[in-house]
Amino acid sequence: MTSVDLVGRWKITKMDVWDQAYVDLVVPGIIVFEIEDRHLLGEFQFGTVKGWMDCRIRVVGADEQVEWSWEGHNDRDPGCGRGWATLVEGRLVGHLFIHAGDDSAFEAERMSPQRIRPGRR
Repeated sequence: MTSVDLVGRWKITKMDVWDQAYVDLVVPGIIVFEIEDRHLLGEFQFGTVKGWMDCRIRVVGADEQVEWSWEGHNDRDPGCGRGWATLVEGRLVGHLFIHAGDDSAFEAERMSPQRIRPGRR
């Protein structure tokens, strides 16, 4: 898995802790990865939780995964945390943590084709 394999929009289709009605409460639950100045960045939103991610690709045993720290908001309060994901048969499978709060496994499917925004590398 490389950074480019992740670039694009991913629809959150399942979370273990929150039902799909909550995941899609404000907008359809989403995770977005992009490359900006050779760095993998991203953002996500599900329910009333929104975060901006600083991502890294990491090798774990024989597998690669993306891991991130995030900051944003949880309801109307500031929020932060971490997460990780890997590609399994074309799906994004991982876990998201809210600092001093809930955490949940999740699954997501690709919404848009891989692409790097014009003018960015």
